[in-house]
Amino acid sequence: MSKHKISFQLYSARNFPPLESILEGLAKIGYDAVEPYYPLYGEDPAGYRAKVDAVGLVTPTFHAPPSGVIGETDRFIDIAKTIGATTIIPPHIGGDERPTDVAGWKAFAEKLARAAEKAKAAGLGLAWHNHDFEYVTLEDGSRPIDHLIGNGVMAELDLGWVVRAGKDPIAEIDRLADQTIAFHIKDLAPAGTTVDDGWTNVGDGIVDWKALWPHINAAPKATVLVAEHDNPSDWKVFAERSYAAIKALVS
Repeated sequence: MSKHKISFQLYSARNFPPLESILEGLAKIGYDAVEPYYPLYGEDPAGYRAKVDAVGLVTPTFHAPPSGVIGETDRFIDIAKTIGATTIIPPHIGGDERPTDVAGWKAFAEKLARAAEKAKAAGLGLAWHNHDFEYVTLEDGSRPIDHLIGNGVMAELDLGWVVRAGKDPIAEIDRLADQTIAFHIKDLAPAGTTVDDGWTNVGDGIVDWKALWPHINAAPKATVLVAEHDNPSDWKVFAERSYAAIKALVS
């Protein structure tokens, strides 16, 4: 039996409500879990939990805004416990708030580390989810990702964004192998594709998942594989094809 839960980032289906139908569809496909984004669970985490429980899915990880995780840590700890999550994941920082130098990234990372310490005291983990901007080289040769992960902050490594950043995904997986708790399994269409913002179903794109799989599988703490597509034309086709591709890897 695989150690991995196959999960679905619900942001991928945000344009196709209602949530109940999406959850029912995911359960029928065979998914084990879902990963919600804020404000999907919003002010009613118990209501969200009931909908997920009703179809037999679980929520091991969830995305939460960095400002909330840092400024309202206790609130998001409570949300995590309500929805049954074990790891809180800040997924993005907007351009207006994004640091531009090493000192800025270190200061931001310190704030995340303090939130991670509080989460740990409550029996929870905290992990950062990357896009491509974390791989830009800073003035001292380091990258934002090098500052963000550590001091109790783990990684949810989005491999699609790593590839889009022009980095070697195997090298990045191996670099953070001991600090990664989940992977976003996300595929890219060939260069120049504009349909669906250049993303595609897992297994239909340019990422060589068979080559990556031994490295993904070797990450000792990573037990969740999350299918994601930022803008699919058909969420269910994406969910079905991606589940089949991921299932083939873990089997």
